[in-house]
Amino acid sequence: MILFFLRRLATMIVTLLIISALVFFIIKLPPGDFLSNQIAELRAQGEADAIAKAEFLIKQYGLDKPAWQQYLMWLGVMPGPNGFSGLLQGDWGWSFEYDKPVMAVVGDALWLTLVVNLAVVIFIHLVSIPIAIYSATRQYSLGDYIATFIGYIGLATPSFLLALILLYYMNRWFDVSIGGLYDAKFAGEPWTWEKIRSLLSHLVVPTLVIGLGGTAAMIRRMRANLLDELGKQYYVTAKAKGLEPRKALLKYPFRMSLNPFIADIGNLLPHLVSGSVLVSLVLSLPTVGPILLSALKGQDQFLAGFILMFVAVLTVIGMLISDLLLAWLDPRIRAGARR
Repeated sequence: MILFFLRRLATMIVTLLIISALVFFIIKLPPGDFLSNQIAELRAQGEADAIAKAEFLIKQYGLDKPAWQQYLMWLGVMPGPNGFSGLLQGDWGWSFEYDKPVMAVVGDALWLTLVVNLAVVIFIHLVSIPIAIYSATRQYSLGDYIATFIGYIGLATPSFLLALILLYYMNRWFDVSIGGLYDAKFAGEPWTWEKIRSLLSHLVVPTLVIGLGGTAAMIRRMRANLLDELGKQYYVTAKAKGLEPRKALLKYPFRMSLNPFIADIGNLLPHLVSGSVLVSLVLSLPTVGPILLSALKGQDQFLAGFILMFVAVLTVIGMLISDLLLAWLDPRIRAGARR
């Protein structure tokens, strides 16, 4: 298992290096960058002082050098001008759009994004798994039809429309302020119990909106997987030998039906980050989704590059976790690894 982990770790490192090169050079594909476009606008307006500052930043971060040298400096392999050390050494660069370090721009947004996504993942699994088990073990019952109907509604409901509706009723019924992840009076304040309570109350709407589609899809997939496993001979034999139905269900078919979902862990968090951009814009959530959209539109290469690498790291870590969990859950995978 240790060798398996080390091989996966080496593959992760190589994968991240390839992704970093693709991310950087794709961001550099459009002509110009944030500063060169800004300089062109400033020259048209005749603002000499602002032009001098922009030209200083170009030299400060090596944007006047060839693209391959910029990539190595951004990665941290090649020393940059004026002390710019790169990603591997903890220097995430400078956000030209916000005129502050990338770390200062995304500092709170990163962990708030993780909090929202963690809440969504917990919600999806807590809701969908019991409903799917009930629906599969009582096929064609009234409860099964209701679960199927709810699944179709969840898949068909536009997330941004549901977000607006829930915002209105949460404000009307529970006096929860519209937008954000906490009340405006807590902005910039240290974390206290009151601020945490405000965060928890504001998490309800984004969790329901972002998680509804995933919950509906998981119910349908889990139900189909369970129905397939329930018809197999090993489950029929376990029941025929007198094993308690609930124990037989959870020990064998349920475990096997989880394999596709564990294999999807690597795609789950990045999908939630990228797929919740519209919802984050509608709800004014301080997550990395809207920041990434703004950075890509403005060609703010250090900010966009770091966020994309953050999503890539989530992906490869999720894939590693899914590989280890699959090897632990399914004895057939462990036997295949030994061979």
